[in-house]
Amino acid sequence: MTAQMQTVLRRLQLGSGVVLLIYLFLHLVNHALGIWSLELAGRGLALALWLWHSTPGTIALYGAAALHFALAVRTIYGRRHWTLPLAEWVRLWAGLSLPLLLIRHAVTTRLASSLYGFEPDYERVVIVLLTSGTQGLQLALLAPGWIHGCLGLWFRLRHFPWARRMKPALLALVALLPLLSAAGFIRMMRAVEAKSVVLAAPDPILIAHRLTLDVWRHDLVTFYLSLIVSAFAAGQLRNGLERRRLRKISLNS
Repeated sequence: MTAQMQTVLRRLQLGSGVVLLIYLFLHLVNHALGIWSLELAGRGLALALWLWHSTPGTIALYGAAALHFALAVRTIYGRRHWTLPLAEWVRLWAGLSLPLLLIRHAVTTRLASSLYGFEPDYERVVIVLLTSGTQGLQLALLAPGWIHGCLGLWFRLRHFPWARRMKPALLALVALLPLLSAAGFIRMMRAVEAKSVVLAAPDPILIAHRLTLDVWRHDLVTFYLSLIVSAFAAGQLRNGLERRRLRKISLNS
């Protein structure tokens, strides 16, 4: 591959990663608004839905996700060795977990909205998570994607003097925002639970179509994991064949 093509691919990876990092940043900020009130977080959610559900926002978010994932699959297939620094392993693990969040988000909000007219707000979302027992999963999935994006951006910026000078402030932001987000989400859960002794039932639209949405989510996750495993296996097979070919050349020379 030419150096020019490698430069283009790196820029595409950086650009798509920045879009996803902005999405995660706004998502974490939105949750953090719950520290002040459920209503304030709801207004933030309405703004986020307007942004990401618009045609440009949809193209940007899901286009960036598809492109970033395709480049990640290409990287997994093309890697010649897996002796990586710890920071790279952390970034890889965090990055591979991000699509799980996006799949869950796309199915429970965007797909449910497009197919069945479900209009999410934070009270409805919190009730769904509480009744399904997946509130911990929601919080756990946000952090790895945030870590992956921040590490990837730092690997690109660390060579600039201004970025090194700002490193303490950037580290504080990276660590503090997920904590504030978790605190806001917990505050919203308590606010929803405090409204009634008996937790309200989930939205009837989601109840009626839960099985279909679960099938969509399961199939998408299975497809995603199959692509990752297939890319890794194909890359290992290619590496093995190349090593065998080089050994034959060495023996015949």
